[in-house]
Amino acid sequence: MHELRLYRRAGCCLCAGLEERLRQLDLGSLQLELVTVDIDHPQSPSEWKARYDLEVPVLALDNKELPRVSPRLSGDGLLKWLYKYLAD
Repeated sequence: MHELRLYRRAGCCLCAGLEERLRQLDLGSLQLELVTVDIDHPQSPSEWKARYDLEVPVLALDNKELPRVSPRLSGDGLLKWLYKYLAD
């Protein structure tokens, strides 16, 4: 199983939109587990906020940052985009 980590923050419409689109996918078919991280949470490491403060939403696959996802990409397109990075 691979970890797909979404660095996000509360109140971010891009973050919420990406999380919603990811949750609509059958990530299990790609052996992906979605983990969301609120960079503003008091227990989140300060380096996450420093790194991702102006960049959220950010996806990382097994701790490797992925390129920014287009906010227009959803459904099969998003699934194919993820599959591309799993194959690398």
